[in-house]
Amino acid sequence: MALAIATAPAVADTVDFSNPAFAPVGAATSIPIGAAEFCKTNRGECGPAARAVDMAILTDASWQQLIAVNDHINTIITPVTDKALYNVTEFWTYPVNQGDCEDFALEKRRQLIAMGWDASTLLMTVVRQANGEGHAVLMVRTDRGDLVLDNQDGRVLLWKDTPYQFVKRQSQADSRKWVGIDDFRAPLYTASN
Repeated sequence: MALAIATAPAVADTVDFSNPAFAPVGAATSIPIGAAEFCKTNRGECGPAARAVDMAILTDASWQQLIAVNDHINTIITPVTDKALYNVTEFWTYPVNQGDCEDFALEKRRQLIAMGWDASTLLMTVVRQANGEGHAVLMVRTDRGDLVLDNQDGRVLLWKDTPYQFVKRQSQADSRKWVGIDDFRAPLYTASN
């Protein structure tokens, strides 16, 4: 039985999005090539939100779902690069036993949607690691802040408590469109890293 997740209306009068628990969203930006190809192949997975909501209301039950899905996918999928699996630099897909970081995030998103989470609160997100390399995580927009589900860390953390520099994420209104993230924190890497 799917557990319904409470969602906030499209206009949230009581939420202060300037609170650092929420990643500050910037202007429209380019979609990652892997995401664009994924959307071409999986047209039903991408497009305007049926009913865009600002955030999911985080309850004890929904918090436990986030932890369980993050742990489950991190346990059953073996991390393997797209180059090793498909002989290409970037390929976004649902994983079968193995996958790259974005594949973990896609599967977590798919499982949470199946549990009743609104797709507009489950956002594929591109970050930079301390070494400057790109990485993908799932950002979950909740009334308590933007939470991150990551294949490199079993904890579910607020975006600002992760070791990443946030670059961009899917738009809540249309998953085929992406917006920049104005990460106010000091850069975690330099060009010399």
